[in-house]
Amino acid sequence: MAGPAVEDLLRALAPQALAAVVRRHGHFADAEDALQEALVSAADTWPGEGLPDNPLGWLVRVASRRMTDRYRQEEARRRREDLAASWSVTKPEPVSGRDDTLILMFLCCHPALTPGSAIPLTLRAVAGLTTREIAAAFLVPEATMAQRISRAKAKVKASDEPFRMPAPQERATRLRAVLHALYLLFNEGYTTSSGHDLARADLSGEAIRLARAAQLSMPDDAELTGLLALMLLTDARRPARARPDGELVPLAEQDRALWDRALITEGVVLITEAMHQGGRGQMGEYQLQAAIAAVHDQAGRYSDTDWTKILSLYAVLERMTGNPMVTLNRAVATAMVHGPAAALALLDGLEARVGDHHRLYSVRAHLHELAGDTDAARRGFQAAAFRTANLREQHYLTTKAARLATGTQR
Repeated sequence: MAGPAVEDLLRALAPQALAAVVRRHGHFADAEDALQEALVSAADTWPGEGLPDNPLGWLVRVASRRMTDRYRQEEARRRREDLAASWSVTKPEPVSGRDDTLILMFLCCHPALTPGSAIPLTLRAVAGLTTREIAAAFLVPEATMAQRISRAKAKVKASDEPFRMPAPQERATRLRAVLHALYLLFNEGYTTSSGHDLARADLSGEAIRLARAAQLSMPDDAELTGLLALMLLTDARRPARARPDGELVPLAEQDRALWDRALITEGVVLITEAMHQGGRGQMGEYQLQAAIAAVHDQAGRYSDTDWTKILSLYAVLERMTGNPMVTLNRAVATAMVHGPAAALALLDGLEARVGDHHRLYSVRAHLHELAGDTDAARRGFQAAAFRTANLREQHYLTTKAARLATGTQR
């Protein structure tokens, strides 16, 4: 059984290894299957035998062998067998430092796929997210998402597209799906959908790394610049989001002296640049979210937050996207400007749009608490705790409910 260190290493190397195998052999779906076998083999052997000198090269070599063996067993794939056999496993390992993950992202966002298929495929191949994690991000059943990803892999395989960065015009048509995938990857890293940890810095860090790489190749795209700004402005708060024991700290209680000021400065510069690129009247959804994050980050204290400005930005974002999660955030801002009663009215009927999501229950409970209805708030926090799979969030919500029941505060 692989230990945490080996698991973390394999998770980090998987997208780079997959990109290398696809680049060498083509045929995305076959490469992913072969790499999964290589990852299982590594998890079984590395803890006992020790890490190889070149872990990435080891994964690529073993996955390539798996592909070669599979081609030899399938007569209908004779042409691919010749291609695979032309590469000898005794040749030098891949050039150290080469990372084709961004190319892999654009491949997954093939124009033959709808965004609803391309983005989950990207999250599966590039980030290694589980089908359950991806389904949670899209608010759909796990079985539905599994079918969607399977069909997407088949379409990419049938396209037989060369493994290279698309031409600039083609790149632009795929960019929106790439941005959404990076956004969801960052969000899963910043607050995981399940498990014992509040966050996964490896995922949010990878999303930032890929966003930086994409922004360097397309510096004039205002939404891409806005997305990178949003990630940096949000990640800047990470040092203050959890106590030493790992427990969640809400925004209102965070020690802002712990926030990363360098990231905040960089993020503010980027969102300012993005707004000049696109024009203030043409701001996209990531630019708007980055602008909201900048207002939060530039407030010296929670009480100094310009909630009126945040509310106006959320109103524009809600009209633009129709996203029910934006409505939840707008409700919180509405409570700070117009009071909790006005905010609670915004949540009427929202169940039909978000389903049984824990955030609806937690926001409603927060608003009831602001309104002084502690009994309704307690029930709401309990209901939210029951519905989240993140154990840190669950503990925080359960503790909130318990304190309301006993009339104690932190």
